Amino acid sequence: MSEEERGEGGEGAAPERSLLAIDLGLRLGFARYDARGRLLGYRSQHYGSRAKLKGAVFGILAESPGLEALILEGDKNLGGLFARLARKRGAEVIWTDARQWREALMPSRDRRSGADAKQSADGLARSVIEWSGAPRPTSLRHDAAEAILIGLWGAHRVGWLDELPEFGAGA
Repeated sequence: MSEEERGEGGEGAAPERSLLAIDLGLRLGFARYDARGRLLGYRSQHYGSRAKLKGAVFGILAESPGLEALILEGDKNLGGLFARLARKRGAEVIWTDARQWREALMPSRDRRSGADAKQSADGLARSVIEWSGAPRPTSLRHDAAEAILIGLWGAHRVGWLDELPEFGAGA
Protein backbone atom coordinates (compact mmCIF):
# COMPACT_ATOMS: atom_id res chain seq x y z
CA MET A 1 0.00 0.00 0.00
CA SER A 2 2.65 2.49 -0.91
CA GLU A 3 1.94 5.90 -2.36
CA GLU A 4 2.72 5.87 -6.04
CA GLU A 5 3.15 9.55 -6.51
CA ARG A 6 2.94 12.59 -4.37
CA GLY A 7 3.31 16.27 -4.95
CA GLU A 8 3.69 18.64 -2.03
CA GLY A 9 3.43 22.33 -2.82
CA GLY A 10 3.26 25.24 -0.46
CA GLU A 11 5.74 27.15 1.58
CA GLY A 12 6.23 25.36 4.89
CA ALA A 13 3.29 25.77 7.25
CA ALA A 14 0.06 23.90 6.72
CA PRO A 15 -2.74 26.03 5.30
CA GLU A 16 -5.44 27.31 7.62
CA ARG A 17 -8.17 26.13 5.26
CA SER A 18 -8.08 23.23 2.85
CA LEU A 19 -10.19 21.34 0.36
CA LEU A 20 -9.76 17.64 -0.35
CA ALA A 21 -10.93 16.07 -3.61
CA ILE A 22 -11.19 12.31 -3.95
CA ASP A 23 -11.72 10.18 -7.06
CA LEU A 24 -13.34 7.21 -5.34
CA GLY A 25 -12.61 3.53 -5.85
CA LEU A 26 -10.42 0.94 -4.17
CA ARG A 27 -7.63 2.87 -5.91
CA LEU A 28 -8.19 6.43 -4.77
CA GLY A 29 -6.93 9.61 -6.31
CA PHE A 30 -6.45 12.49 -3.84
CA ALA A 31 -5.82 16.19 -4.37
CA ARG A 32 -5.55 18.85 -1.67
CA TYR A 33 -6.05 22.57 -2.31
CA ASP A 34 -5.53 25.70 -0.24
CA ALA A 35 -8.03 28.54 0.15
CA ARG A 36 -6.42 30.38 -2.80
CA GLY A 37 -7.53 27.49 -5.02
CA ARG A 38 -3.99 26.24 -5.53
CA LEU A 39 -3.01 22.59 -5.54
CA LEU A 40 -0.94 21.64 -2.49
CA GLY A 41 -0.50 17.90 -2.99
CA TYR A 42 -1.82 14.89 -4.87
CA ARG A 43 -1.40 11.16 -4.90
CA SER A 44 -2.88 7.81 -5.80
CA GLN A 45 -3.18 4.88 -3.44
CA HIS A 46 -4.62 1.39 -3.75
CA TYR A 47 -6.38 -0.12 -0.72
CA GLY A 48 -7.33 -3.55 -2.10
CA SER A 49 -10.54 -3.97 -0.10
CA ARG A 50 -13.37 -1.93 1.38
CA ALA A 51 -12.27 -3.01 4.88
CA LYS A 52 -8.74 -1.65 4.36
CA LEU A 53 -10.11 1.58 2.94
CA LYS A 54 -12.55 1.94 5.83
CA GLY A 55 -9.64 1.63 8.26
CA ALA A 56 -7.73 4.37 6.44
CA VAL A 57 -10.46 7.04 6.23
CA PHE A 58 -9.63 8.75 9.53
CA GLY A 59 -5.95 9.07 8.61
CA ILE A 60 -6.69 10.30 5.09
CA LEU A 61 -8.89 13.12 6.38
CA ALA A 62 -6.35 13.94 9.10
CA GLU A 63 -3.80 14.69 6.34
CA SER A 64 -5.90 17.75 5.43
CA PRO A 65 -5.64 20.20 8.32
CA GLY A 66 -8.32 22.89 8.29
CA LEU A 67 -10.56 20.78 6.05
CA GLU A 68 -13.49 22.95 4.97
CA ALA A 69 -14.68 21.12 1.88
CA LEU A 70 -14.59 17.53 0.69
CA ILE A 71 -15.34 16.96 -3.00
CA LEU A 72 -16.25 13.38 -3.90
CA GLU A 73 -16.67 11.68 -7.27
CA GLY A 74 -17.33 8.00 -7.84
CA ASP A 75 -18.60 5.13 -5.70
CA LYS A 76 -21.27 6.52 -3.33
CA ASN A 77 -20.83 3.63 -0.87
CA LEU A 78 -17.12 4.29 -0.50
CA GLY A 79 -17.73 8.04 -0.46
CA GLY A 80 -20.17 7.68 2.41
CA LEU A 81 -17.29 6.55 4.62
CA PHE A 82 -15.54 9.89 4.00
CA ALA A 83 -18.66 12.06 3.98
CA ARG A 84 -19.85 11.05 7.47
CA LEU A 85 -16.52 11.76 9.13
CA ALA A 86 -15.92 14.97 7.18
CA ARG A 87 -19.33 16.32 8.21
CA LYS A 88 -18.58 15.49 11.85
CA ARG A 89 -15.47 17.65 11.47
CA GLY A 90 -17.56 20.51 10.11
CA ALA A 91 -16.56 20.21 6.45
CA GLU A 92 -18.95 20.81 3.60
CA VAL A 93 -19.37 17.68 1.47
CA ILE A 94 -20.03 18.10 -2.24
CA TRP A 95 -20.73 15.21 -4.60
CA THR A 96 -20.02 15.55 -8.28
CA ASP A 97 -19.85 13.26 -11.26
CA ALA A 98 -17.42 13.09 -14.14
CA ARG A 99 -19.81 14.73 -16.58
CA GLN A 100 -20.29 17.76 -14.34
CA TRP A 101 -16.65 18.64 -13.70
CA ARG A 102 -15.51 17.65 -17.19
CA GLU A 103 -18.05 20.01 -18.78
CA ALA A 104 -16.64 22.85 -16.70
CA LEU A 105 -12.98 22.12 -17.44
CA MET A 106 -12.73 20.44 -20.85
CA PRO A 107 -13.84 21.39 -24.34
CA SER A 108 -16.46 19.07 -25.84
CA ARG A 109 -13.92 17.54 -28.25
CA ASP A 110 -12.01 16.19 -25.23
CA ARG A 111 -15.16 14.63 -23.73
CA ARG A 112 -16.39 12.56 -26.67
CA SER A 113 -15.51 9.31 -24.94
CA GLY A 114 -14.27 8.22 -21.53
CA ALA A 115 -10.88 7.38 -23.06
CA ASP A 116 -10.60 10.84 -24.66
CA ALA A 117 -11.54 12.48 -21.35
CA LYS A 118 -8.98 10.47 -19.36
CA GLN A 119 -6.24 11.37 -21.84
CA SER A 120 -7.21 15.04 -21.72
CA ALA A 121 -7.32 14.89 -17.91
CA ASP A 122 -3.64 13.95 -17.78
CA GLY A 123 -2.49 17.00 -19.74
CA LEU A 124 -4.88 19.33 -17.97
CA ALA A 125 -3.83 18.03 -14.52
CA ARG A 126 -0.19 18.64 -15.43
CA SER A 127 -1.12 22.21 -16.34
CA VAL A 128 -2.81 22.64 -12.94
CA ILE A 129 0.31 21.27 -11.22
CA GLU A 130 2.47 23.80 -13.09
CA TRP A 131 0.02 26.70 -12.50
CA SER A 132 -0.10 25.91 -8.77
CA GLY A 133 3.66 25.56 -8.42
CA ALA A 134 3.35 22.00 -7.12
CA PRO A 135 6.19 19.57 -7.84
CA ARG A 136 5.93 17.75 -11.14
CA PRO A 137 5.21 14.03 -10.91
CA THR A 138 7.49 11.34 -12.23
CA SER A 139 4.32 9.52 -13.24
CA LEU A 140 0.69 10.55 -12.94
CA ARG A 141 -2.01 7.91 -12.60
CA HIS A 142 -5.37 8.77 -14.10
CA ASP A 143 -7.12 8.66 -10.70
CA ALA A 144 -4.72 11.27 -9.27
CA ALA A 145 -5.06 13.39 -12.43
CA GLU A 146 -8.83 13.28 -12.15
CA ALA A 147 -8.71 14.11 -8.43
CA ILE A 148 -6.64 17.20 -9.31
CA LEU A 149 -9.34 18.31 -11.74
CA ILE A 150 -12.18 17.44 -9.36
CA GLY A 151 -10.43 19.61 -6.77
CA LEU A 152 -9.98 22.51 -9.18
CA TRP A 153 -13.69 22.33 -10.02
CA GLY A 154 -14.46 22.13 -6.29
CA ALA A 155 -12.29 25.15 -5.43
CA HIS A 156 -14.31 27.15 -7.95
CA ARG A 157 -17.60 25.70 -6.69
CA VAL A 158 -16.93 26.75 -3.06
CA GLY A 159 -15.82 30.22 -4.17
CA TRP A 160 -12.07 29.92 -3.64
CA LEU A 161 -11.50 30.73 -7.32
CA ASP A 162 -13.51 33.51 -8.95
CA GLU A 163 -13.05 31.83 -12.31
CA LEU A 164 -11.48 28.68 -13.60
CA PRO A 165 -8.05 29.16 -15.19
CA GLU A 166 -7.76 28.57 -18.92
CA PHE A 167 -4.81 26.49 -19.95
CA GLY A 168 -5.25 26.71 -23.72
CA ALA A 169 -5.34 24.06 -26.39
CA GLY A 170 -3.32 20.94 -25.81
CA ALA A 171 -3.55 21.18 -22.04
